[in-house]
Order: sequence, then structure tokens, then C-alpha cells
Amino acid sequence: MKNKCAIVTGSTSGIGLGIARALARQGADIVLNGFGDASEIQSLCESMSVEHGVRVVYSAANMAHPDETEAMITDAIARFGGVDILVNNAGIQHVAPVDEFPVEKWDSILAINLSSAFHTTRMALPSMKARGWGRIVNIASAHGLVASPFKSAYVAAKHAIVGLTKSVALETARLPITCNAICPGYVLTPLVERQIDDQAKVHGIPREAVIEKVILERQPSKEFVKIDDVAELAVFLCGDAAAGITGATLSIDGGWVAQ
Repeated sequence: MKNKCAIVTGSTSGIGLGIARALARQGADIVLNGFGDASEIQSLCESMSVEHGVRVVYSAANMAHPDETEAMITDAIARFGGVDILVNNAGIQHVAPVDEFPVEKWDSILAINLSSAFHTTRMALPSMKARGWGRIVNIASAHGLVASPFKSAYVAAKHAIVGLTKSVALETARLPITCNAICPGYVLTPLVERQIDDQAKVHGIPREAVIEKVILERQPSKEFVKIDDVAELAVFLCGDAAAGITGATLSIDGGWVAQ
């Protein structure tokens, strides 16, 4: 992946950071994106650049704002000459019954978890077409295939990401561009950590009980999916060996959706 530019949204922590690091190990230049302490992010960019011998830059674009999303893609094209790999990973969560779900939370989740992927994709595709190669990987979720209570906005957004993936794959099927979705089960990320705390409040039970009886109840392996495993799957989808895979939803969920 030498000299290829990879944009990974929501990549200052969790799954996104794991994917960014894995792509950097393969030689891709990286655009990190997300929230966090400015000095820590700068240190992260520098360490990744030195360790892997690639260019690493940071965009503070808020994925809820289309103009900032567009600016991130435009800046990447200007800096690296184009966009080759796009990983739509940015996401937030809120847990509440649908009749008590805050409207502003619904709007934010749909904007960041779904609409941002539309905006990055529509902006990156012309560059991929011009360069004659491209890989789009959407980080969906097991919740893109099945539902859970109290997560109406998240489930709606992730189901829609799966649909968006299929549509883009069909539109680019005659081109050397692929679009696929990875559907992880529960991965112990900062987002899931917050879900555990939220579920503890909703159910009125201790954190340990939430992990055992709520979070991992439907994950037959009874283990969290590893960030590195999701990252390596993303790297595979971005490689030449996956050229024939497009429009796919690949589960990595400890057997969750097999039930």
C-alpha cells in the first residue's frame, strides 16, 4: 500500500486507530480523524510516522458537519494527490427507550454514524475513479444485521450503512473499486465502555453484570472481539486479494448473528 492515501474517520482511539495503525504498517499514508487532546494526537501522528515510515496527518473535522467532512477530503486530495482508501468508522451511541429518545441524540447519531459516510464517499469516489483504484470499508456492526432494544438510532444507522455499502458496490462494480462493510460484535472500545455504563444505569445492575448478562449475552464466544482482528480484516479488504469482494457484509462477532 506504499504511496496510497488512507482516510480513517474516528481514528484517534478504538477500532479506527487500530485500522489506521494496521494500514500504516502496510505502507499507506494516513489521515487520522477524531476528537482528543491536541498534544496527544500530534504525538500519535509523529510516532506512527516514524515507526512505519509513512506520512500521517490529522483532521479535526467534525463528522456531524458536512462542510467539515468535505474539507477533510479536499485537503487530503490536495496533500496526497488523491484518496485511495476510505474507512468510515466514526460513530457515537446513546441508549434510551424509543419513546424517551432525545431528538438531538437521534439527529447526532444519524449524522455521524450514517450521513458522514455518504459525504466522505461521494467526495472520495471521483478521486478513486481518476486514480483507477479504490477501497471503501464501512464499519457497520452486528447491529447492522440484527437489532437490540434501547438503541433505535444506532440500529437504524447501522442497518442503513449496510444498505449504502451495497448500493455503492453496485455502482462501482465495473470499476477496480470495492465497497464492503465489516460488522463487528462487541469490541472493548471507549464507545462500548460508555455503553456498559449506560446499560448499568438503564438496568440498575453492576458493571460486571452488564458485561456478562447484557453486553456479551448474545455473543456466543463470550469474549470481546479484538481490535487487531477487526483491523486485519479491514487490511485484507483493502488488498489485492479481496478485489473480487464487494457489497459484502463480513461479520466478526463471536457467532452473534449466526443464532
